[in-house]
Amino acid sequence: MKAIMRTAAGGPEVLQFVERPVPEPGPGEVRVRVRVSGVNPTDWRSRRRPLPAGVDEQVPHQDGAGVIDAVGPQVDPERVGQRVWMWEAAWERPWGTAQQYTLVPDRHAVPLPDHASFDLGAALGIPALTAHRALTVHDGGPGRIAPGSLRGVTVLVAGGAGAVGNAAVQLACWAGARVITTVSSSAKAALAHAAGAHRVVDYRRQDAVGEIRDFAPEGVDIVVEVAPGANAGLDIAVAARGAVVAYYSGGEDERLSVPVLASLPANLRWQGVFVYTVPTAAKRQAVADVTAAVGAGALRVGEEAGLPLHRFALERAADAHAALEEGLVGKVLLDVP
Repeated sequence: MKAIMRTAAGGPEVLQFVERPVPEPGPGEVRVRVRVSGVNPTDWRSRRRPLPAGVDEQVPHQDGAGVIDAVGPQVDPERVGQRVWMWEAAWERPWGTAQQYTLVPDRHAVPLPDHASFDLGAALGIPALTAHRALTVHDGGPGRIAPGSLRGVTVLVAGGAGAVGNAAVQLACWAGARVITTVSSSAKAALAHAAGAHRVVDYRRQDAVGEIRDFAPEGVDIVVEVAPGANAGLDIAVAARGAVVAYYSGGEDERLSVPVLASLPANLRWQGVFVYTVPTAAKRQAVADVTAAVGAGALRVGEEAGLPLHRFALERAADAHAALEEGLVGKVLLDVP
């Protein structure tokens, strides 16, 4: 079968287009015939790091969608033929979704409704599960996302045109929250509006604090933060009492410096979100809620949903990584032949 492989750390050039044997599922595993592989920033960042100890080669990408074509022992054989989306396919495993067939644990292959495209399935995983955690980790929060679960809550999404930002906007709106988001250009503002944000602020052209306070005079309850180091001052200025800043990203050398006395009055909580190590029960709830959102049509992809799709052939994985690393806005997908 055709696959993308790396045997060393480095730039996009370390990704090789190779032939490898079709794997056989072991106990508790399913084999998925991959149709679309999703590419995330975590994929190019991990590509730059050495392979894990004892691993000589690795197929990248955590997210993808396809059809189960074989199952191992201890898995219901009725799953064969099922359309699925996958999450964390390559986490602590030597193979991800950048190949024609991949193996994942049974629970990492989630049923994908017939009305949902493989493109949508491949765009869920890391972005949607990260957004779910950011929206549910606050004190006294519902712990889940469902219609009405965030009614009365105001959410600020930093970077609403990004993949996680887009998922956060859509999920928060579905849950009944009031959603405001910040962007850095008029083009990104159009995408954030398409995702469903109730107010969009171009922080390069507008007074972000003033606009957010106008939308939420009492402050925002949840901040879904992509750049905590750069935005700490803004987040403190607009936070409601008891708010949480759930941050999931940042530059390689970014540092978070918080003025203590300015943060104390609001009992402000700074919460890191690293999707791979989210507690098991919370991860299980996130998968269930994201699946429900897909079933309800509350999660969408494409320009009309605020998340443009950028397609590359499997053999052009290096180009896909380079484009994402250079800041391409939207969702990068690999079409698997």
